[in-house]
Amino acid sequence: MSEEAVKAAESNEPTEAATNEPTEAAIEETAAANTEDVSYHAVEKEGSVTAIWEMQGAKHIRTIDPRSSEGKQILALFETAG
Repeated sequence: MSEEAVKAAESNEPTEAATNEPTEAAIEETAAANTEDVSYHAVEKEGSVTAIWEMQGAKHIRTIDPRSSEGKQILALFETAG
C-alpha cells in the first residue's frame, strides 16, 4: 500500500481511486460511446415519411416529427447524401 493510501485509510479520507466521481477521460469515453451507434430510420406510410426514429444500436432512443425543424434537417441531409 502506498503512503498516501495508508494515511487516507488512517484518517478515513477517500483516496482518488475510492471516490465515485468519474474522471474526464471516462466522461469523454462514455460520450463517444453514446454517439457512436446513433442512426436514423424513416418510417413511411403510403409513400410519405410519418416519423423518424433515432436509434442507438437496436435501442429506440426517440421519435422525431418529420415536420419539425430537426426532422426537416435530418431528411435534407439524407436527400442530399443519396
